[in-house]
Amino acid sequence: MTWIKTVPASESAEVAEAMREGMKGYPGEYSAEHRGERRLPPIVMNDSIVASHSLIPEALKHGFAAFGALMSPDLPLQRREHEMIAATVSALNRCFY
Repeated sequence: MTWIKTVPASESAEVAEAMREGMKGYPGEYSAEHRGERRLPPIVMNDSIVASHSLIPEALKHGFAAFGALMSPDLPLQRREHEMIAATVSALNRCFY
């Protein structure tokens, strides 16, 4: 397995701010407040491919913002359809997440 250096949001104000800014358009279910938490969601804090983006906070912010725009409730697909497509693609790609 390849090892990639990451910068935890807890150790970098720049990374934490990029995550917060990038996730503004995310569905409400992704928010910490929705789960009664006051921290960044685990999805961005774990040892995943997402964490590798922490080396370039500006790119991380824009990448997250793009996902938020793609999940917009103003688009013709419903949230459950987005999730079904994502799950199907992950399964076809034999991806564990």
